[in-house]
Amino acid sequence: MAAAGQVRSARVSIGEVVDRLCASPPVSARRAAGVGFEPPSRPVLIDVLEGLRSALFPGYFGLVQMTEGLNFHLGSLLEEKLRRLQEQILRGLVFTHWQDGADPPDRLRRLNEARAAAAAGHLLARLPELQRLALLDVEAAYAGDPAALSRDEVVFSYPGVQAVIQHRIAHELYLLAIPLIPRIMSEHAHSATGIDIHPGAAIGESFFIDHGTGVVIGETCEIGRNVRIYQGATLGAKSFPLDAHGQPIKGVPRHPIVEDDVIIYSGATVLGRTRLGRGAIIGANAWVTRDVEPGAIVTRYHGEQEDLRVEAPA
Repeated sequence: MAAAGQVRSARVSIGEVVDRLCASPPVSARRAAGVGFEPPSRPVLIDVLEGLRSALFPGYFGLVQMTEGLNFHLGSLLEEKLRRLQEQILRGLVFTHWQDGADPPDRLRRLNEARAAAAAGHLLARLPELQRLALLDVEAAYAGDPAALSRDEVVFSYPGVQAVIQHRIAHELYLLAIPLIPRIMSEHAHSATGIDIHPGAAIGESFFIDHGTGVVIGETCEIGRNVRIYQGATLGAKSFPLDAHGQPIKGVPRHPIVEDDVIIYSGATVLGRTRLGRGAIIGANAWVTRDVEPGAIVTRYHGEQEDLRVEAPA
């Protein structure tokens, strides 16, 4: 009998285990098709995100402060990162389409090269607008947090700003229906900041997530301008419509609509296609499953039962 903390040696060889692992359907199918391509690389995409953040805030991340030569260095940075991003987009397209039973990977690569190049070019063209939005997000954080001593402090250290910047980049690729890449980007931001924003969420300008840990924003959320959200808040789905086979129907609007100037305090949960009217305030730990009129203040429970407190707008 094995002593406590010891594992009895199994009568199996490493080779046998490897054969069984490699006999899984996805691996076997790739072998049969003679697949020889690489899937998207998470480390490369993280490096691309860091480079793009440097481009949005020249002189803060990865580029030295300079009065001369900054344009050259920034141009070189963008050329490298967008080239790497284009390759990752192409890998994602090939991997996804081949998984769907389309053409062999080598032909898929040729067919999708133009699409990958167009997606990278689109993101390049959008960078000035993304910079404008990022600066407004920084300003919203600085104005909304009395603990913020400078805008530089916000840029360097605020997880909410980092998560939203990466979300805005991922969202651009999501709008182009690029597979895999946007979600890898958003999940990196999630793991780095504790803030979970699906790349499909549409977020307006001057958006501020304070503290941030545990915030969840679902795929079909629509968030207006000048919205502030605190830690632990959830903008989620109340139910999942199913198809004839009992599988969730993808892409159906199922998350909240948040109008301009709304504040959602810590721990609040807003579920379903609920509309929070302009200027509404959702109190800490409130549970909201039906519409809130503009300017109202909601505390406790705001759903199908009447265990709630709603203060009418002034």
